[in-house]
Amino acid sequence: MTPRTYEVVLYGASGFTGRQTAAYFAAHAPWGLRWAIAGRDRGRLEAVRRLLPAGHAVDVLVADGADQPAIDAMVASTRVLLSTAGPFAVYGNGVVEACVRLRTDYVDITGETAWVRGLIDRHHVTAARDGTRIVPFSGFDSVPSDLGTLLVVRELQRRHGVTCQESRAYFRMFGGLNGGTVATAIQWQESGISARMRDPFLLNPPGSWSAAVAERSREVEGLHFDADLGAWVGPGLMALTDTRVVRRSAALFAEWGEPYGPAFVYQEYAKSERPFARAKAVAMATALGALNGALARPWSRRLLRPLFPAPGRGPSERSMNRGWFRSEHLAIGPAGQRVLGTIFHRGDPSNRATVRFVCESALCLALERESLPGGPGRGGVLTPATALGMVLARRLQNAGVEISV
Repeated sequence: MTPRTYEVVLYGASGFTGRQTAAYFAAHAPWGLRWAIAGRDRGRLEAVRRLLPAGHAVDVLVADGADQPAIDAMVASTRVLLSTAGPFAVYGNGVVEACVRLRTDYVDITGETAWVRGLIDRHHVTAARDGTRIVPFSGFDSVPSDLGTLLVVRELQRRHGVTCQESRAYFRMFGGLNGGTVATAIQWQESGISARMRDPFLLNPPGSWSAAVAERSREVEGLHFDADLGAWVGPGLMALTDTRVVRRSAALFAEWGEPYGPAFVYQEYAKSERPFARAKAVAMATALGALNGALARPWSRRLLRPLFPAPGRGPSERSMNRGWFRSEHLAIGPAGQRVLGTIFHRGDPSNRATVRFVCESALCLALERESLPGGPGRGGVLTPATALGMVLARRLQNAGVEISV
């Protein structure tokens, strides 16, 4: 790789999440790291720069998503491109294409599985050949699910010397939405891709699952009492994305001779606890179903739009500081061996956690590339577990995320 001006460029830095990434880098990036903020509007970027603490004289790069030469110049200037500019199906194609062509590592916060399927089809082979790491899903979708599964599966293998037959994740959380997340959800419906996202192996390499695994990987429906957790569980809020990501991780590890297990199955749930656990689970499942139904209809989408934050807006600082999530991860061996792990984060999942996860992912690529799984030659359209693995887990622990197995 030729010398680059920057280690990391934050693209989309004037948006709601982008402004937080700039603040996180100003507070947590090591002194001397060369980074810049970028987006399509110089005035808004300059406003972001003015809010950074004194001493952070970061550069401003202007690159409209429709101006490919400007995108190319931005990508060519950096070793790592961190993007928060969504919806990614609308604004992300030219950025990723430039990263692959110019061999610049890339991370983002997308949960858009259908868009990433297109990236895999177009770019995985080239990025793998060149050792370029393209790492979508590096926010709350889907770092906890992907890393949590990796941690408990590897511990099951280490401790018991067996393969993993099944892994499950159980989530509880409190937080809010930002306008970018809402805009993406609406774009899924209006573009007609939501039906394609129902494919449980959308992100997998062809032929990487059996009929038996497919049967056990059907979408979670309804409620049941989970004896392993002693709690009522129902469909997970982000399961439509997270399950696809974890299944891709398992398939890629199997290709590389590092399998989770020969018939590995992953599912994800929302967990409710006492008191009134079953009533809470029913209410959550009902609300999720109603929201999905409303987003599926043009007339109800029009009614809902004024109720959600507009793009560029989100929860208050106080609200984001009050948020949290806890995920529990279970790995099960062929004779019933079990390993349980937990991840706990103080701060809003969709905002505080997403920002911490994507920024630390970019710092993994910028500062610790030689230590990443597979060595410096691993590339492709990857997942957080396959691209960043235990290095990211350690960085997150050092950044205050509570992780235990």
